Amino acid sequence: MQRSLTVSMPAFNEAENIPGMVADVLRVMPQLANEFELIVVDDGSRDETAVVTQQLARQHPQLKLVQHGENKGYGTAVLTGLTHASKELVFFTDADRQFDLAEIEKLLAHIETADLVVGYRAPRRDPFMRRLNGKGWSWLVTLLFGYTARDIDCAFKLMRREVIARLQNDIGSGGATFSAEFLVRAKQAGFKIVEVPIEGHRPRVAGNPTGANLRVITRAFKELMQFRLGLWREAKLTVKSGVNSEQGTAA
Repeated sequence: MQRSLTVSMPAFNEAENIPGMVADVLRVMPQLANEFELIVVDDGSRDETAVVTQQLARQHPQLKLVQHGENKGYGTAVLTGLTHASKELVFFTDADRQFDLAEIEKLLAHIETADLVVGYRAPRRDPFMRRLNGKGWSWLVTLLFGYTARDIDCAFKLMRREVIARLQNDIGSGGATFSAEFLVRAKQAGFKIVEVPIEGHRPRVAGNPTGANLRVITRAFKELMQFRLGLWREAKLTVKSGVNSEQGTAA
């Protein structure tokens, strides 16, 4: 089994979950990759997330901590982890232990014929309002950009490192809109996307989610509209550039 894999995860106030999450990765990864690393991005946590991760890193050389001096948002933390990856394949998930990591094997089964393999929670084991909000968000993203994935914000995605290299400088969303923008731009760039059902989604047992925070929601809608307007502007510039090129050729 010749496979190198980065596992990357953003973490904000996840000190309670980090030890178990690291243990999960160290248990699962040796069965799936002959070479792997784990990157934890501490996004300006106010608890002991960084301290706990540093302590574990002293025991496990595969573990690396990347820190943001202040909370920059979910999307920025995810992108930081992806761009720090050094392995051939890059997988990202959240640090909240809501997924059975053994199901990465389902994604790996498709990566030979795809550029990006995205999971969808089947079923999603979150409170009713979070599930409802998630469906509404996916509907809105699909309305504005067309279909990309059935579970846009599912934090269980595997990709080739070249996908990150191609998209990293184009991503403008640093908050919850990140996943939507990443998928839309990946689709526009012509990368092949495959969807896989993930059955091992579990209720959160420690820590507190931030998705329902009013500031997070406001930022998400603002970034979504900025992204939509930005794509329209990009399309106009492309058309204008094409017209100018034709005129120059004709002259």
